[in-house]
Amino acid sequence: MTFISSSVAQTVFNIVNFGTDTGEAIIALCAALIAIVLWSLFTWKFGIPSSQSHALLAGISGAAIALRGNFSGISFNEWKKVLYGLIIVNLLAFIVGFLTTKLIEKVCKNIDRRRTNKFFKGTQIIGAASMSFMHGAQDGQKFMGVFLLGVALSKNILNITSFSIPIWLMIYCSLLMTIGSAVGGIKIIKTVGTKVSKLEKYQGTAADLSSAICLFASSSLGIPASTTHSKTCAIMGVGASKRLSSVNWGVVKNMIMAWIFTFPGCGLLGYFGAMLFTKIF
Repeated sequence: MTFISSSVAQTVFNIVNFGTDTGEAIIALCAALIAIVLWSLFTWKFGIPSSQSHALLAGISGAAIALRGNFSGISFNEWKKVLYGLIIVNLLAFIVGFLTTKLIEKVCKNIDRRRTNKFFKGTQIIGAASMSFMHGAQDGQKFMGVFLLGVALSKNILNITSFSIPIWLMIYCSLLMTIGSAVGGIKIIKTVGTKVSKLEKYQGTAADLSSAICLFASSSLGIPASTTHSKTCAIMGVGASKRLSSVNWGVVKNMIMAWIFTFPGCGLLGYFGAMLFTKIF
């Protein structure tokens, strides 16, 4: 996806301005990244799907505010794209998930269930692969953007209007994202896959493809969106297509609370972490 469009990485790259002291800027950036890891570990411990994308953006923004002493280090034009991703992409994922499920049910209405189950068992693999691809296109690009920001600061380069992402960095992020999902993803997988709504094979396909389509559109437009939010909203739309009670709204409520507190939580962790680190180092 990065070969097609690296606009998400560029949005993240330009979302903050740490100022002209690159030494302090690197320290603040490291503090922000540690804050993100701490927040992610906290939510993972309780199996709550949180957005690493929003944690990243909030953490580095908090660090930039601490370093500059005001909001001048925040690019509000870029942050508007984040809000578009938070509201529009998630709403679209819900709607597309709802409509895709209804369409599949209508098309397959008179087809034997055993045949459709066999078919959708295969399409689930395609749907999961699509979501994996879009996970890299969104979350992978965000962290590559921050990585390149750190490289630029370490070389005392401040004013960069464009950049190219090297292949080795794409592979590096891909491997680490794969290992992280394999090692620690089971709690989140169980919450998203089984606790939000009980899905049949065709519904799982609808949820995957719906969220992948929405994420592809947002990635092409350079809008940072959360893969976690998009996938969960698509599952909610799929569940609601049957009846609203098919969605476990208690679990959804806990997830939404975690999503809401991600911005102030990571922002404050990044802020105080940067304040502390710049005094120590």
